[in-house]
Amino acid sequence: MERPKMRELIGRVMLDQEFLQELVRDPDTVLAQYDLEADERAALMQAVASSGKQSPGERVRALQVVMMKRWAT
Repeated sequence: MERPKMRELIGRVMLDQEFLQELVRDPDTVLAQYDLEADERAALMQAVASSGKQSPGERVRALQVVMMKRWAT
């Protein structure tokens, strides 16, 4: 079975708050489930890391913003 790609990840992030929170908490495990290009994965990991000193809610929102700016347009 083919692993989901970036489009599916974005859709899930926008609709499933629990999934988004898990992505922020443990991005390596969550992203391992997706068939992402190296640059896509690197951008997501950078977005999660750059928001590291924020509250969990702020980190979640920051990741959503990065994903929307980069891939949802």
